[in-house]
Amino acid sequence: MGLAGWLVGFPTQANDEVQRAALDDARKAATELVTGVRTELLKAIEASGPLRAIVVCKYVTPEIASAVSRKYGARVTRVSLTPRNPSLGWGDAWEQKVLMGFDERIAAGEKAEGMEFHEVVKEPSGKFLRYMRALPMQPACMHCHGPTDQMSEPIRSQLAHDYPHDRATGLTLGKARGAVTYKKPL
Repeated sequence: MGLAGWLVGFPTQANDEVQRAALDDARKAATELVTGVRTELLKAIEASGPLRAIVVCKYVTPEIASAVSRKYGARVTRVSLTPRNPSLGWGDAWEQKVLMGFDERIAAGEKAEGMEFHEVVKEPSGKFLRYMRALPMQPACMHCHGPTDQMSEPIRSQLAHDYPHDRATGLTLGKARGAVTYKKPL
């Protein structure tokens, strides 16, 4: 069911306002997560080089995601079809379907920048607003997520040590690295 189909029975104007507010919160939360992570990554790269970005993604990013989740009363995190850390980065079935849809849209020529999807879903535990925004590969991401033959030896070595089952390399600019996901009970 799409977002337009939820809250059936409520007056249209109230329904529209509630829908806009819920989607606005999801977009704000996604922006806060992306901005927070990007800020920390760029500071680390500028101060210590790209090798430091691994530490940011491993330790700081989950803390940022947790703070944003608490602020919005939702689950806000990053997911991917090719996670670096499977314990944190695998999406659920809904998220995997949306990620595959993002890949199809990009393959058809749509730009990953600003790509999003949202809907209200009914699960056994209730209704949830589900929202995802693609995370396009940026030049700074290439140090750790690009082709391995183009990575520095210290980065390859650190990734092999920290993530022996890493699947998050070999990506190219313009593709989606994954997505920010937002899930909130209604």
